[in-house]
Amino acid sequence: MNIKEVIVVEGKSDTVAVKRATNADTIETNGSAIDELTLIRIQHAQETRGVIVFTDPDYPGRRIRAIIEQRVAGVKHAFLEKKKTIAKNGKKIGIEHAKDDDIREAIRSVYTIDNLPPIDIPLEDLIAAKLIGHPEARKRREQLSEMLRIGQVNGKGLKKRLEMFRIDIDCLSEALKNLDREEI
Repeated sequence: MNIKEVIVVEGKSDTVAVKRATNADTIETNGSAIDELTLIRIQHAQETRGVIVFTDPDYPGRRIRAIIEQRVAGVKHAFLEKKKTIAKNGKKIGIEHAKDDDIREAIRSVYTIDNLPPIDIPLEDLIAAKLIGHPEARKRREQLSEMLRIGQVNGKGLKKRLEMFRIDIDCLSEALKNLDREEI
């Protein structure tokens, strides 16, 4: 797999896994201890080659992704489902535990944010779809996030993530139909 962008990962074990699966160049954030120098390196990589942020599907990974999103415009995002990153002992999660094929698929399915007009997903639509404020909302959001490959989010984050990745109401409606079919 030939990748021109630099892939941002959390640590050395993630670099080993990504290089094994793709032979791509990486920048490590050293976990959630991402510092100013690392952010400058990521910005430079974005300006010269492009960047794909590929962090673990947990709170520190989401925090790192948010810090990078705020500082570096136009980065791409790759996501792996939590269940595909669980260690064999079942106690740890991380990109380093994923299969090579899963890593390649996540990187092939990157999301790009561009300069097109913004998408607006009405909060009322998310409530009506039982994605917010419903006893099954968390489960439905997890399934939807997996289906759309946007990473796990809470109710507040779902609206932002859908809009950020330009998933319009038609695409969302189609995904919800599929989700409802799976639940039957």
